[in-house]
Amino acid sequence: MIQVVRTGVLMCLGGLLLQAEDVTRLPVGDPARKNREAAVQMDTITESATGALLTPAELAARLDDVRLVFVGESHTDLAFHHVQLQVIRELQRRGRTVHVGLEMFPYTLQLALDQWNQGGQTEQQFLDASHWYLNWGYNWAYYREIFLFAREHGIRVNGVNTPREVVAAVRKKGFKDLTPEEAAAIPMQIDTDSQDHRRVVKALFSDDESGLHAMSDQAFEGMYAAQCTWDATMGFNAVRALRRGGPKDIMVVLIGQGHVAYGLGIQRQAAHWFDGKMAAVIPVHLEDLKGKTYDKVQASFSDYLWGLPREEEPLFPSVGMSSRGGRNGQPMAILDVPKDSPAAAAGLKVGDVLTAMEGQPLKDLEHYNIVMSRKHWGDTVAFTVQRDKEQVSVLVKLRRSKVDPR
Repeated sequence: MIQVVRTGVLMCLGGLLLQAEDVTRLPVGDPARKNREAAVQMDTITESATGALLTPAELAARLDDVRLVFVGESHTDLAFHHVQLQVIRELQRRGRTVHVGLEMFPYTLQLALDQWNQGGQTEQQFLDASHWYLNWGYNWAYYREIFLFAREHGIRVNGVNTPREVVAAVRKKGFKDLTPEEAAAIPMQIDTDSQDHRRVVKALFSDDESGLHAMSDQAFEGMYAAQCTWDATMGFNAVRALRRGGPKDIMVVLIGQGHVAYGLGIQRQAAHWFDGKMAAVIPVHLEDLKGKTYDKVQASFSDYLWGLPREEEPLFPSVGMSSRGGRNGQPMAILDVPKDSPAAAAGLKVGDVLTAMEGQPLKDLEHYNIVMSRKHWGDTVAFTVQRDKEQVSVLVKLRRSKVDPR
């Protein structure tokens, strides 16, 4: 697995030759919905099976017989997180006993989450104890309201992921060559046989910056096995945490929308251990940053579509580069510098190794993310990098990549 630091997003990179497809318009998933469209309307929830237009309270009522609901997110989009909070709030108002499952934390860090659940920590103490800026890295402010609401209302938050080192091992070695310790950290049953899901994954990673266009078949299969491992592990751990509660409890899993799309990711995997009713909610911007509109998407894309206004730039800035390392004493080396990024404008280059940040030796990825969490658009961030045998100072101006012409 290659870790990426770009607009605050961690992704898997890799690449194969294919034609890019719009991930919201694929004829895959539920046979009853995959060949028709569903409308998306501003500040309205569309039930894709019927076309009914719902309020948040009406959505909660529709979920009365659902015990496992997945709410997709774009990690650096605050509007998506507001949707997640509204889903949790409306279910709680309806009298449901709600649990929250978190993609951002592996199950091995449940103790740190339990300390938050018990209410004895300040926010800073939680961030430190959970190593938020190492395990996730996105700005705490994106998720803060959700965590505060959960603690205030006695809603347990649960880590459902597996350690990233395990997923990296799957990608590199496959399932057969895992160590006993690595194999014990993932479910025994992981389904990698869905061609529809492969199509979705290729669409998700088909942009030029992902490198998917240059990936060999073997490399793609390794990346695809890693994606399925994530989905299966999060589904398995969400089901296991839900079973600790009562028979009418509901688990709301907060997870990247790519894991939810078309019911082919985490839902398909979770069905191995859960025979109850599941549902998915995915927010959809009516217009993206490039001006493309999404007033309609494939009806099978999600059970419920929550219409949002035009997409905005991330609330908090990013240098825009891709890097690896920064863990277990490994240096942070730059892998990619997109041409329109602040990193490119400042002169950072592929192969540069970050050695200092804001005049202080750069300890690791957590240190990097903590410093970035304090920055705002318009600020600068100073780096020292090792370039070949030379130490080079670089000042990055944190400016948005695009300006709305309107």
